[in-house]
Amino acid sequence: MIGVLVAGFSSLVVALFGTPLFIRFLVHRGYGQFIRDDGPTTHHTKRGTPTMGGAVIIGATVIGYGVAHLVFMTPPSVSGLLVLGLMVGLGVVGFLDDFIKISKQRSLGLRSVPKLIGQTVVGLVFAVLALQFPDEHGFRPASTHISFTRDTAVDFAVLGTIAGAVLFVAWALLMVAATSNGVNLTDGLDGLASGATAAVAGAFTLIGIWQSNQSCFSTRLATTEGPVAACYATRDPLDLAVVAIALMAACIGFLWWNASPAKIFMGDTGSLALGGALAGLAITTRTELLLVVLGGLFVIIALSVVIQVGSFKLTRKRVFRMAPLQHHFELVGWAEVTIVTRFWIIAGLFVGLGLGLFYGEWVVGSAL
Repeated sequence: MIGVLVAGFSSLVVALFGTPLFIRFLVHRGYGQFIRDDGPTTHHTKRGTPTMGGAVIIGATVIGYGVAHLVFMTPPSVSGLLVLGLMVGLGVVGFLDDFIKISKQRSLGLRSVPKLIGQTVVGLVFAVLALQFPDEHGFRPASTHISFTRDTAVDFAVLGTIAGAVLFVAWALLMVAATSNGVNLTDGLDGLASGATAAVAGAFTLIGIWQSNQSCFSTRLATTEGPVAACYATRDPLDLAVVAIALMAACIGFLWWNASPAKIFMGDTGSLALGGALAGLAITTRTELLLVVLGGLFVIIALSVVIQVGSFKLTRKRVFRMAPLQHHFELVGWAEVTIVTRFWIIAGLFVGLGLGLFYGEWVVGSAL
């Protein structure tokens, strides 16, 4: 448990004090954000603001995780390394996208096909490896069951071992792509994506700690009289909490400099990495469908784009003045800080609802 606190503190310090150093480096190299002319006119003042700040979030998360294990001389878990690997891999894809934008001074970075290929390759490696490495109890980082607050009765493996594995990989790829693109669409206003991601990562910290305390293989439950039907058969839950709190703290430290008026943007380097990390945490903590609730803000913003594109293609009319949704409210006349604050409130409400569902399911299960 102390390792969780060490990881969070270390990650916070690295992000808080490392970000201004990275800003100076980016300014010296002239790596500034290119702003689209067809976006809100208020964004034109942001042209040239250093971007690719997501590299600091990734670095702080990895360092915070590593420090926690070095301090207590404990080996990292397979689950934790897989989530971090997914985060770093997608961060590399986002970095390539950002670098092309900066070097060519255009709003389009990687073309859609190469970007999708990069996301697919990273997600594929994660999904395949997540079904390997059973622990002493036979549990792997991921399961072929679809999960909500824990594994449900819906199991891809019912169609056969190979077919089940293939379907799980496809499901994991869908989750990784949807979440990373959802966070990517949310990024666009100062502090919006980093603040919302911090809230969801905080929820996964609590979930990991709770699953560890209520593990089916914990000494405490093994010596407790009575039913343990509500226990969790999750591999490495406490180490996943270490990853989650390091991610949360990194986002908070970065937010100090990313809040309006932002001194640095996370870019696709950050948004793709953050979305991948959240998807990885959901898969490895067996809370895949619960992520839809915890990350409700990301879902709403992604749906606004789907609705806008679908409506225009079918009727040649737009539902919103501009998509994603946050830009619609900008054009309506809301101040940027107002939009971000209210969207943070919405994100927090979704996180509260998700944690309530998670705990409520355990209460019901423990009473059976």
